[in-house]
Amino acid sequence: MIKLGEKIKALRHEKGISQEVLANNLGLSAQAVSKWEQGVTLPDVAMIPSIASYFGVSTDELFGFNLFKIEGEVKKICDEAYKFRFSDRKASGKILREGLKRFPGNEVILNNLLYVLSPEEDKEEYFEICNALSSSKDDETRFDAIRMMAIGYHRIDEFGLAKAAIDKLPEIYFTKLELQAWMLKGEERYRAASLQKNLSAETLVDMLCFLGDHYAENGEKEKAKIQYNIALRVINAFRDDFCDSNYFKCSLYEGLYDCIARIEGKITNLE
Repeated sequence: MIKLGEKIKALRHEKGISQEVLANNLGLSAQAVSKWEQGVTLPDVAMIPSIASYFGVSTDELFGFNLFKIEGEVKKICDEAYKFRFSDRKASGKILREGLKRFPGNEVILNNLLYVLSPEEDKEEYFEICNALSSSKDDETRFDAIRMMAIGYHRIDEFGLAKAAIDKLPEIYFTKLELQAWMLKGEERYRAASLQKNLSAETLVDMLCFLGDHYAENGEKEKAKIQYNIALRVINAFRDDFCDSNYFKCSLYEGLYDCIARIEGKITNLE
């Protein structure tokens, strides 16, 4: 959920004023406004009417209605970007960057942007976002940023930093999407199950390949082949699956298709 500090920041950007200007009008320091927007502190209750009046909104709007409206808009942006996440990362990134122009510093959009950035090609921006989100007050955002930080360090061969990031994460054996699919109904269940299906399939293929790599490195070629062949069968099991354009740009099979040649290459190397 978008916090009060984020709401104040969004209103300030809509009005086109700096933290200093807002602070001067409220008789505060710019540092105080900065802390609100970062979620470090909250405005004094007595200040709320003045803040609402300055921006021309009601206190209810400041706390509630507009927050939900913003969340809805952010969700639309991220859902649209997700459709291109695997097939056209540049297009996905463009949608998210346009979203950040409307909602500067929004953690949900920044988190989604991480998934279409490359730690090799976009190193500075990638780790800057990871570091910013790793101190988020929202557990989901914070943990995912740390996870992406670990992935990024691993990809640039900074294995010590990758392990240090991993050690900050708790062991979690379920996802929000799984619970939504189990407990909700209708479109909410369908959406959760659709997204989790793709995530689970991609993870399963990855884990089978990791196991195959382990066996191959230890000279156990037959065991390695078994893991790689299971991975290929998992991918091919989705050959006839369809793509719901409401959530995805391409089918799961199309998204995993490039993995086939890589896995077949691993098997060939064992011959």
